[in-house]
Amino acid sequence: MDDIRIDRRRMMAGAAGLAASAFAGLPTLSAGEESDKKEYKGFLLGACDWTLGKMADPAAFEVAKTIGLDGVQVSPGSVNTGMKLKDPEVRKKFVEASKKAGVRISSLAIGALNQVPLKGDDPRPEKWIRESIEIARKLDQEVILLAFFGNGDILNDKAGRDVVIKKLRRLAPVAEDAGVVLGIESWLNADQHADMLDRIDSPAVQVYYDVGNMHKKGYDIYKEIRTLGGDRICEFHAKDYKDLYGKGSIDFPAVREAMDDIGYRGWFVIEGVKVPLGRVKSLRYDAEYLRKIFPRKV
Repeated sequence: MDDIRIDRRRMMAGAAGLAASAFAGLPTLSAGEESDKKEYKGFLLGACDWTLGKMADPAAFEVAKTIGLDGVQVSPGSVNTGMKLKDPEVRKKFVEASKKAGVRISSLAIGALNQVPLKGDDPRPEKWIRESIEIARKLDQEVILLAFFGNGDILNDKAGRDVVIKKLRRLAPVAEDAGVVLGIESWLNADQHADMLDRIDSPAVQVYYDVGNMHKKGYDIYKEIRTLGGDRICEFHAKDYKDLYGKGSIDFPAVREAMDDIGYRGWFVIEGVKVPLGRVKSLRYDAEYLRKIFPRKV
């Protein structure tokens, strides 16, 4: 089994290192800063498209440009529309908007799982994930966030968690073949997440770590980041439920130290919940604050 996992990791690393042909026309930062996640020299700042007020909307890239962000976490669709980015014409609009703004796609996120949960009997969530894996492959994206909140919450639902594990074991080889990581974002603590990953047993399923959510649950986020480590965290959300960044409850310099300890470099995606200055001004404030702690070049 260990040999198989090593081979899979090598395969995924090779797939992730392919040139991003769909975005070849985008401005670059500096040499070596935008290759595979594991090879980033520093940090890139993004924001969720729903945080920008443009969920599953290519207009999100212009808003991100106004704020000064490097990327947008894109929703490939919704419960009402399905994964609309599977349509080549729709994808083309997103690619064109990304190029025009000079702002990249940081990752994909399926928030629809909060409404129609993967732990349930409805076949749509598994179909959405399969479609999103193909969307990610065609957009040269490495990470798809899978949300487990609302109707999809698995914190105090062992039976539901078992169903999710069973389905992710079935989906993991599909993600592996595409060079894509499925990132679990939930209310689970580090040990519970680790147990899920152990049972799924695939490098294509990792944790999408939201520092604000985990702090809200009372977990020691700085310890948790180190406990999970760089091989089990695929990407991070920046969030503070109390105030603007640097004024609230999250010690972002300590987050940076924990990231340094696990060797993480790559995207830090803002999911803003406090916008006392208005959406754009608040997000610009947060981005400027984070940029001092999480620079592009380290």
